[in-house]
Amino acid sequence: MRQVVLDTETTGLDPKSGHRIIEIGCVELVNRKLTGRHYHQYINPQRRVDDGAVEVHGITNEFLVDKPVFTQVADEFMDFCEGAELVIHNAPFDVGFIDAELALLGSSRWQNVSAHCAVLDTLALAREKHPGQKNNLDALCKRYFVDNSQRDLHGALLDAEILADVYLLMTGGQTDLMLAQGSDALDPDAGERKRGPSDADSPAICRLSRDRSSLSVIHATTQEIEAHQTMLVLLQKSAGKHFW
Repeated sequence: MRQVVLDTETTGLDPKSGHRIIEIGCVELVNRKLTGRHYHQYINPQRRVDDGAVEVHGITNEFLVDKPVFTQVADEFMDFCEGAELVIHNAPFDVGFIDAELALLGSSRWQNVSAHCAVLDTLALAREKHPGQKNNLDALCKRYFVDNSQRDLHGALLDAEILADVYLLMTGGQTDLMLAQGSDALDPDAGERKRGPSDADSPAICRLSRDRSSLSVIHATTQEIEAHQTMLVLLQKSAGKHFW
């Protein structure tokens, strides 16, 4: 199963008002494990970024001046997503913007997102699992002990990586539970967080295992099964009617 965890940053809140995508971040999961493949691109929106949006993601008009426009990156982006299930937090927002960008292309190759990908909305999933609670990405990070300490501002690729952690934990996927010990330094490969004095009683920080091989399944031998059945018979005889 191939999934692409996706996030976007935009010039504002509504594509119907002419707002555009300025950043796309994607990470790939295959059989619920990160593959290391990702897609990341800043985009010149050909319009100004709202001041309120800059406060959220910190991406300025000046930074975007020399970036490619969506037309120039559309094929690479859509080829990366083609045929995958997109995992998106508040999917209607991001999908609405992507559909608007695809419509502006006027291309016969790319229709709307639903023509090329399935979509899973993790916000809807979180609301189903945790009704009546906050279910934004920061709240889910706190609930599932995912380290989001670098998330001072929103960023598409960082948020996609964090969402991948949250999604796998929320749906019971393959994870490693890591406990940073004392004042151990940050290990980028292991994904541990440096802890300070106030972290002494903090819970484990959950991190994905990106390089762990699949666990082998060891089946009982015929002799072991026969020995088990013999033991059950002996236990039943000794316990009588109380044997469970």
